[in-house]
Amino acid sequence: MNQALHTDLASALLRELSDTWREINANHFRGRMRPPVLALSDVGSRLGQWNGAIRTLSVDRTLVFEKPWSVVREVLKHEVAHQFVDEILKIHDQAAHGPAFEDVCRRFNIDSSATGLPAVPAGSDGGSPVLRRITRLLALAESPNMHEAEAAMKTAHRLMLKHNIEAKVTAASEGYAFVHLGVPRRRVEAAEHVLAGILTRHFFVEAIWVPSYLATEARSGRVLELCGSLSNLEVASYVHAFLLETAERLWREHKRKHHIDSDKERRRFQTGVMSGFDDKLKTGAKEGQREGLIWVGDPGLETFLHQRYPRRTGGGGIGVRLTAAYEHGREAGRNIVLHKPVKEGAARGRLLGPVR
Repeated sequence: MNQALHTDLASALLRELSDTWREINANHFRGRMRPPVLALSDVGSRLGQWNGAIRTLSVDRTLVFEKPWSVVREVLKHEVAHQFVDEILKIHDQAAHGPAFEDVCRRFNIDSSATGLPAVPAGSDGGSPVLRRITRLLALAESPNMHEAEAAMKTAHRLMLKHNIEAKVTAASEGYAFVHLGVPRRRVEAAEHVLAGILTRHFFVEAIWVPSYLATEARSGRVLELCGSLSNLEVASYVHAFLLETAERLWREHKRKHHIDSDKERRRFQTGVMSGFDDKLKTGAKEGQREGLIWVGDPGLETFLHQRYPRRTGGGGIGVRLTAAYEHGREAGRNIVLHKPVKEGAARGRLLGPVR
């Protein structure tokens, strides 16, 4: 990388770090702190450091250029917590990671480890008996017999619902984490918004679109963050990848069947696919309600999300023209059977903490 390009990338990165610092200060600390001097460090022994004597918050240069922005943001939050203890609480007679710092991190769900990196849970690895049963059912859903496949998928989802209703208390002991899916994108397509809603409504996770950044390309955008228990995140990540791939495959099949040359209607068709699958799951949910299986949410997960994002705004509505392509996609979506073992799916994300 030539020096001029490296300098430009570093300047853009510092602006992004400044924006992220302001967001953390506003959302977690009610804007009580003054902006620090932000710097990139080449020491390598620390991922980040707050130096109160010169009011400088530094982040390791290798970290920001080589790690996902979700990791960079967690390291920055860790250092902002140090700044808060130093400048607002004015506590200087404790160790850097003493009781005051630990209390701030606990209140705001900031990882307090000395490394500053978020804890990466080991993951479920299919060890949960319930997850193993769900995996086997999704494997059965590959059956060429449509009735058998549909029955297996419905049973898998019903089992997830029953397990989550009965296991809300144990979810907290399993641990909550988050996962980022995809890469930063300036424009999020309507189909992806509908998909995020599907995961929230039917797969026991919370979904939120969060700012992200690619330092090597000086490109900002948004990525989908899911929060939930480890086993639910594993399933939801798989469902996310499966539905995106399925929607793309169904569009290619639709083009061949109707002799379509362009991709002009691709977005509307794929939005219809997601809406159709959502319709299918809503029908299954009504069947569960008739059996007394009613999901009312997980207070522990709601607390976890609120600690991560104390101030967040709801998204606007999704405007979609109900064209013939949309209706074709919706019909195709109603016929999707979720299948394949969870562990063989392409879960495109990395589970991140803090999880306790």
